[in-house]
Amino acid sequence: MKQKFLPYGRQFIDQADIDAVVEVLKSDFLTTGPAVDQFEMQLAQQTNARFAVACNSGTAALHMAAYALGLNANDAVIVPAITFVASANAMTFTGAQVVFSDCDPDTGLMTVEHLEDAIARAKQSGLEPKAVVPVQLAGQTCDMEAIASVAKRENMFVVEDACHAIGTNYGADLEFTTGDCRWSDMTAFSFHPVKTIAMGEGGAVTTNSEALKNKLELFRNHGITRSPESFTAETLGMDRSGKWGNWYYEMPEPGYNYRASDIQCALGNSQLLKLEQFAQKRRELRAAYFEAEQNLPNGVRLSGQTANCLPCPHLMIAHFDNDFFGQGRNYVMDRLREKGIGTQVHYIPVHLQPYYRKISPRLDLPGAQQFYKTCLSLPIYASMTLEDVDIVISSIKEIAK
Repeated sequence: MKQKFLPYGRQFIDQADIDAVVEVLKSDFLTTGPAVDQFEMQLAQQTNARFAVACNSGTAALHMAAYALGLNANDAVIVPAITFVASANAMTFTGAQVVFSDCDPDTGLMTVEHLEDAIARAKQSGLEPKAVVPVQLAGQTCDMEAIASVAKRENMFVVEDACHAIGTNYGADLEFTTGDCRWSDMTAFSFHPVKTIAMGEGGAVTTNSEALKNKLELFRNHGITRSPESFTAETLGMDRSGKWGNWYYEMPEPGYNYRASDIQCALGNSQLLKLEQFAQKRRELRAAYFEAEQNLPNGVRLSGQTANCLPCPHLMIAHFDNDFFGQGRNYVMDRLREKGIGTQVHYIPVHLQPYYRKISPRLDLPGAQQFYKTCLSLPIYASMTLEDVDIVISSIKEIAK
């Protein structure tokens, strides 16, 4: 019997998810309806945040957060080099200048030392560091308390990119939940199909600030407000009784259409009910990988585990310190695919992308470049089995021979 294909990640959809979407399709609201409000309330509860604002992607979530901070061309934003391009791009959309930090070559995470170095380089360039975007790579968290301490000293905002990390707990006693904004102003999430929670496409921002929440909501809906307390043009919006018209709205500033639909949020609501189940399964798979790590060939190891963190792992990253058995990464990826195993690279350092290389052509970030040189993401997702982990490990061993 042919071995099933194991992609590096994929969604888990059951009948409850399908029923939730069908119910919305049969309802009066396909967008801007009750499923969106329900999703935001449930996400806020799951993450222990005061507010959650849903949107149509993780990129939109990051852009909304950047807008809410009022970033502009005079500001610098510190972003780690190991991340998806959206972490940096969303900041540049505001006109702000991205200053890349280096990362730990083992975990890919930004440390306080990397943040301090990036702040110093920003100031040397005449930029004012305004915000930092720590990326919780693969589901593991940076040292958020330490990063928040530096940010407070520098009068900087903190926006967590937790697109990989919903369901993660951290802290000395694992007392914090990713998205609770204990050490940040806002946290951005993604609900792409390869993430733990899938909405098809979708995202959200959590925050404990009502003022930021209001800015996020305004920006995701064209900049339009229907709140009478903020209206200004009386002659346009009031009827003869002196009351604001039910039809009336104003646009104080331009925004984007970043709304999430009820269809997406119905799926998200159903998925969130299974978050703990998903997290437990992903943790079991991750533990199985680490139990089998000793069986990996020489020169192959798993990306390190950080202290004080119980991740809901989005990625299972391995490092091939032997130049992929001396054959190069393509060779290993192709041989694994022939055996029914899909892999991916997370990530090409963003500072090496042509757009950013033009801005900082001589920037050398050795930790990020070493991480990229050796990394390969192996399969991990909720419908995998522990036997599948053994298949991945044994397949790598067979390639090594």
